[in-house]
This record gives sequence, C-alpha cells and structure tokens, in this order.
Amino acid sequence: MGLAVQKERGNVWVLRITGVLRKSEQDSVQAAAAKDFEAGGTVKLLVIAEEFRGWEAGADWGDLTFLVKYGDQITKIAVVADPKWESSFLAFAGAGFRRAPVKFFRAGQTTEARAWLG
Repeated sequence: MGLAVQKERGNVWVLRITGVLRKSEQDSVQAAAAKDFEAGGTVKLLVIAEEFRGWEAGADWGDLTFLVKYGDQITKIAVVADPKWESSFLAFAGAGFRRAPVKFFRAGQTTEARAWLG
C-alpha cells in the first residue's frame, strides 16, 4: 500500500498509488521532486491508482506551497483509476487551476494515458 515513484525516459514519472494515500507519502515525493525541479527540470506525471481507497483522513491536504513554487514544471498529468474517483482526482490534481493539462483515464487505459502524455 502507499505511493511508489518510478522515473522513466522522456521525463515521465510514474506514481503508483495503492490503498489510502497518506500525506507523509506525498510530502516525501514532493521533497524529492523539489530537488530535481531546483535544477530546472520538467516532468510529465502518470498517476496509476490501483485498489485506491482515498486520501488519508484528517491530513492537511490544502497546503499549496509545492504547487505554487513548482507547478509549472509539471507539463502534463494523466491519471488512470477507477471511474468513481474521476472528479476527486481531477480536483486533487488541480485540473483547470494549473497550466498543465490534466486528463483522466479509466483503469486499464494505461497505454492510452502514456500515448496522451507523448
């Protein structure tokens, strides 16, 4: 369970979320990303949620510090998950509030999501 990150060619980062996403896991990923972003790099995110059960209750998910400082260095976000999570994931990813396009794909559409990321 949790969050695992794999960096791939083409500046694609694959974030695999299983079970409940904990705030501490997100914070760790953001800290690692900040180091890369300080050097001026950009990334495309492929978020794959499997057996996802939501976000840790009671955590401060409203902290936008990372988004404000590094948000423009994320150039595209594709989310692959169960359709019941679509609106929640789009809101969580800041779709419509960030420069990067964010697109949702149904579970099983990882190939299509990768193609969309380019």
